[in-house]
Amino acid sequence: MPLFRLDSRFPELFPDPAKVNGRGPACFGGDLSPERLFAAYRLGFFPWFSEGDPILWWHPDPRFVLFPKNLKVSKSMRPYFNQQKYTVRFDTRFEEVMRECQKKIRPGQWGSWITEDLIEGYVSLHEKGIAHCVEVYEGDELVGGLYGLALGKVFFGESMFHHRPNASKFGFISLVRRLEERGYRMIDCQQKTNHLQSLGGESISREFFMDEIAPIDSEDTERGKWC
Repeated sequence: MPLFRLDSRFPELFPDPAKVNGRGPACFGGDLSPERLFAAYRLGFFPWFSEGDPILWWHPDPRFVLFPKNLKVSKSMRPYFNQQKYTVRFDTRFEEVMRECQKKIRPGQWGSWITEDLIEGYVSLHEKGIAHCVEVYEGDELVGGLYGLALGKVFFGESMFHHRPNASKFGFISLVRRLEERGYRMIDCQQKTNHLQSLGGESISREFFMDEIAPIDSEDTERGKWC
């Protein structure tokens, strides 16, 4: 399939997701403005590229997601909640959570795709009440977290970090429980990882994924800071 080039003049324009590459990058170019990021996520695209390279946009097929009702909490995680080892807050240190994720270098990766332009774009979406973060604390110390976007009843997860054992799992489980209470249908995890699979994540077809995100334009988005 062709690699589509985005027009910098029209941040709202993306190709038909059914016609893009599902095994590699789907598009390149454009910018990381909040307008383009918003337009991308409502169609299921997300940016992922190395610093210094062209901006690449992805739309994987299959897609890795988690349905809140299918969340798995292992026996080893239950004492963390029973003993309240960590505490969780939402949306009080969004940029700091992004920067902690930026510092995390993953196997096979040189540097981070979380560039300064990307941070600026997501912080703007956070200020608009669309991007959110989960913060995990041990006492007063930030020891884990994650961030993503909420559109309609779908949460699009982006990245997570931890400085203490299972802190990111603790934050993710807390997020899934919160989302389920508020009627969210699905969490987009983008790519399969053993970490997310152990929590109940699964692969679905692009067609199924598009059916799941189709209603978001007609649904109320939970805007503003989460408590």
